[in-house]
Amino acid sequence: MMDVPTAKQSQAPCQPWVGQNGWSPASPQGHPCNPLPSFQHLSLDSPSDLLQASNQGCQSDLNTFSSRNSSHHSMLYANSADQSVQQISPDAHVSPTVPAVSQGRNIPPCSLPLFNEGTQPCKTHQMPFYSPHSPYQAISSPFQPPYIHQGSLNGPQSPHQKHLPINSPSFGQCANQSTQRTPHPAFERAQVESSVGYSHSHASPTSPMQPQWTLLPDCKGNINEFVPNVAAQDRDGTLQSPSSESRYGLDPELLPSAVKVIAEDRAEWKGKVFVSEPFSHLPPLATTSCIIEDRGSASPSAIRSTSYCVPCEGQTALLSRLPLGALVTPLARQNAGEKPLPVCKEPECVMGCGWCGASMCPAMGWQDCGQRFYCPFCGKLSEVPWQHYQPTKGSEGVRMDNDKRPELSTGSYEILSSQKGEPAALLLAIDVSASALRGGHLEFATRQIHTLLTSLKSEDGDGLSDVRVGLLTYDSRIHLYDLSPALSRPHMLVITETEELQLPVREGLLVSLKDCIDGIDSVLQLIPQFSAECDGSAGVPMELPVKAGLAVLQALSCPGKLLIFHTAPLIEMGHTNSSSGFFSSNKPKSIFQPSELAVSLAKECVSQGCGVHLFVLSQQDVGGAWLGHIPYLTGGALHTYSHLQGELDRERFSTDLKRVVETDTGYKAELRIFVSKDLRVSGCYGLFIPGPSPGQVTMATLDWLTTLAVELAHTRALDETRGIAIQAVLSYSTRTGDRRTRVHTLTLRCSRHLQDAFRQYQAQTLLTFYCKKFYCAALERPLQELREELQLELTEALASYRKHCCSASVSAGQLVLPRYLRALPVYINSLRKSEVLLPGLRSSVHQRLQQRCQVLSMDACSTSTHFYPLLLPLPLPVDSSISPNPEEALRCCAASLQSSALYLVHAPLTLLLWVGAQVPACTLVELFNTSCFSSLPSGETKLPVLENPLSISVRSLISTLNSEAPCARKLWVVKQGDTCEEALQRHLVEDKSPNGGASYADFLYHLHVNSVRLLQ
Repeated sequence: MMDVPTAKQSQAPCQPWVGQNGWSPASPQGHPCNPLPSFQHLSLDSPSDLLQASNQGCQSDLNTFSSRNSSHHSMLYANSADQSVQQISPDAHVSPTVPAVSQGRNIPPCSLPLFNEGTQPCKTHQMPFYSPHSPYQAISSPFQPPYIHQGSLNGPQSPHQKHLPINSPSFGQCANQSTQRTPHPAFERAQVESSVGYSHSHASPTSPMQPQWTLLPDCKGNINEFVPNVAAQDRDGTLQSPSSESRYGLDPELLPSAVKVIAEDRAEWKGKVFVSEPFSHLPPLATTSCIIEDRGSASPSAIRSTSYCVPCEGQTALLSRLPLGALVTPLARQNAGEKPLPVCKEPECVMGCGWCGASMCPAMGWQDCGQRFYCPFCGKLSEVPWQHYQPTKGSEGVRMDNDKRPELSTGSYEILSSQKGEPAALLLAIDVSASALRGGHLEFATRQIHTLLTSLKSEDGDGLSDVRVGLLTYDSRIHLYDLSPALSRPHMLVITETEELQLPVREGLLVSLKDCIDGIDSVLQLIPQFSAECDGSAGVPMELPVKAGLAVLQALSCPGKLLIFHTAPLIEMGHTNSSSGFFSSNKPKSIFQPSELAVSLAKECVSQGCGVHLFVLSQQDVGGAWLGHIPYLTGGALHTYSHLQGELDRERFSTDLKRVVETDTGYKAELRIFVSKDLRVSGCYGLFIPGPSPGQVTMATLDWLTTLAVELAHTRALDETRGIAIQAVLSYSTRTGDRRTRVHTLTLRCSRHLQDAFRQYQAQTLLTFYCKKFYCAALERPLQELREELQLELTEALASYRKHCCSASVSAGQLVLPRYLRALPVYINSLRKSEVLLPGLRSSVHQRLQQRCQVLSMDACSTSTHFYPLLLPLPLPVDSSISPNPEEALRCCAASLQSSALYLVHAPLTLLLWVGAQVPACTLVELFNTSCFSSLPSGETKLPVLENPLSISVRSLISTLNSEAPCARKLWVVKQGDTCEEALQRHLVEDKSPNGGASYADFLYHLHVNSVRLLQ
């Protein structure tokens, strides 16, 4: 029982309840059986209806957990926080001693929702795959051998692998029958080589009532670190939240910590340089800032593989149950201290493969003294033109000019084409309908536009930029402006026939900024004074400004950015006479699906290289058409503001506008993915319009954050000596019209051992891959099915690792995780209960649509921070000399919050400042200029500028975090106990979420139970 039904949801008994909440309804019917030999099931009865404890014997020997115990025994243990006794019983049936008052009630199922014991749940036909009709995925691979477990519980053993065990909270010692005993659960944590084990055992009934730290007798290796021996719920001043408590008695503080994993990785790579070379090992995490040195393989910021060791056999890859693929960020920025990307001119660059079109890279193998080279992507030989011939040297066949040519020695480089196209333009479209003129937003918006245009400088820094700018206004008609410098003032051209746009003129519609700044200024000053010539209450069709801007760019054959500033209510595209409504076909529909007209118009924008950015300057009616489909499908974005009268919205508007205009952008981009000949691209996921081939993606615009997830599949066995290569080739146009080709090549090693692949996975990379894959699948598939598949994939991965990669000493009660996947369960649980996949009662459709697109466009670092935000403690006045450090984050749970402290919650889309009810008055004065907690404003706010160390350090931290965020954010002040505290609860991802998502402790418990059950 993981996702608790929210209000207004019917709670049917047993199986219907399980299926309703996202967990697999495949629990055994009839008399439930014990999932593990010694797993006790949690009784959900109230304390007054507890079953009586029997006197049957409980064994403390760990060996009893690997053999079936037919004796019916039960355990009583108490929670030290509230002294309420809970019943844990291995028998799922109701005892005859239960009072009659509890037998006639509809209660949730008494046992965990596990898989059916009588079937083989790991067979391929039981795995839910994507529909072959999915536009993001290619036809399913013909190589799909059945996934069948063989042998006993423990599979092949590694001589280099050591494990430490974890027991269920009810494993180990049996509690005394007396309810006076309240032993505390305690965990023991260690990290050994590629596996991490966690042990949780109860103290003996005769031992002191304190956490006991012991190394289990079957453990091997040394313990590197102990967790603090104070339970989270026993801390002084710590909040007690029911959402933080585990249903099964697990202490959340003693579970694998994502915060600790990130901190350990930063400490490991602090001050070091990661050398990216062929067949290199795992790089730093995406959240770790590190200098990358390119020595023949692409930087992980450009291409990050899900696993840096690929299984040679396709059947071995299927056994892992984890995806094989890569995250591609073609225009990724170079980190500070790194060398700039090398650029070579096209005539001077060695040509790539003439058979498959792959670009030259260090993965090519030279033969015949450099006269031919072998292409790993198609397996064919290509001749070298005589202009580029150089002899080879050494036994490895390295060319003599290898160090002088970036295409031969570096994993990433750029080719400057000799052809040059039209430079990109900046086109502004402003709504002048009656509602826009009445709203009072136009004066501020036009003033900000003029300020931004006058701040744009040329590349040499002297004078205004030479970017071409166009201006149009619209209501129910289109008003174009001739900005020719030869005219004394701009001329307005009115187009009334908007069905088929015909431009009367072309000259003067796009003019260099330095030549038309005065004309634009005069028009912007007159726009707020326009008189409404038609009633705008009926709304403006969304396609009207997009069609007009696209027609201007098509007439002048140039790409560009189209900025739309809209106020009036928008009419859904094709709303009046559309035959392609939501219920007009039998094809599965989703609220995330754009309309056919929106997709058609977005395709035209993509072919022209037109990126649409929509600024909605007023609050739109709830339930109307969502406006973000076209902007996000063209590489743009949707920016919404409740009203521009307030100072906070005005600051955010100015920041967003400046960022959109000044961000370096690639136009008319085409991305091609090449993989080794024994692999194929089976799917590609991201914000784009899918094409016929998943290995070729066309985009209107993209920037340094645009990231795609590429899924790979085996076509035949790989050669372990050669490894594999993944190449991403991006062809795009710059703002000045230069045509460039950026090449990234990543070379990975192969292995025939499954445990090598498990050791080379990283949790943050898998999280980003799963996010993009399942958020794209939300267009076609039910959300509950996606949540169940996420749970199933992770469960089967843990079962596979336990079966094939663990030593024989691991018992059924021990949780074993690969070292670099310790944080994967908390990440997947956060993704599974996100607003997109598990909507709450207060989450609107528009908010979910917006969040889906925003997260899909993020890179791995931003995605990880989105699903596990940074919870930063702020220093109090006594420690004001200590600046807050973003690297000293706490676990995202209510147990980390103390009512006498301040905390900042940082996520890419949200920034929250939580104020405890017992914060000293002097702290409130220094930070908020008020000494009364009750008078402190909550919600959107801006910190006052005060000259004291605390205020300066906090405002500096907020400014630093905002500079790293992909969009401008509001600062929300959340007071303890306030009604808006739910906004904070949604970001405490280790707790049970307000929309009914399970807590991290409960989710991990279910994963372990189900993974062990699969092997029985």
